[in-house]
Amino acid sequence: MMEVVIRQPFERFYLEHRDGVLAHLRRLLGAQAAEDAFQETFLRALRAYPKLKHADNLRAWVLTIATNVAVDDRRRLRPQVPDVPDIATLDEPLPREELRELTAGLPPTERAAVFLRYGYDLSYAQIGDALGSSTDAARQATSSGVRRLRREEKR
Repeated sequence: MMEVVIRQPFERFYLEHRDGVLAHLRRLLGAQAAEDAFQETFLRALRAYPKLKHADNLRAWVLTIATNVAVDDRRRLRPQVPDVPDIATLDEPLPREELRELTAGLPPTERAAVFLRYGYDLSYAQIGDALGSSTDAARQATSSGVRRLRREEKR
């Protein structure tokens, strides 16, 4: 037996949920970006609304769409990660020249993380921004590089 889905008209659905969705998007994206994301959210909802199989929790459904729109927006705005420069080829004087030779055998990301941490005394958050990654990823790359250097030193 086919289940009958009873949905309210989309306009009424929109009027009931617009304030909550806009507030949610403002928390996620800030006031300016939330306006565009709000429109995209309800556009996606309008497209999917006729295909809903059940209408039990429309608030959660539309907030999920809004969250996905916010995530898509943040991904699109994330800066592209530039290639990590080969520190050995830089012509400018570096704060700690001994790091150039010491880190020469590390993989590029670990090398850059170790160099930025100990050569320029940057925080993990700043290193993550420079490498286009998270603070935790920067901490991990630095830690891995230091462990690799310690293993090499013991040999």
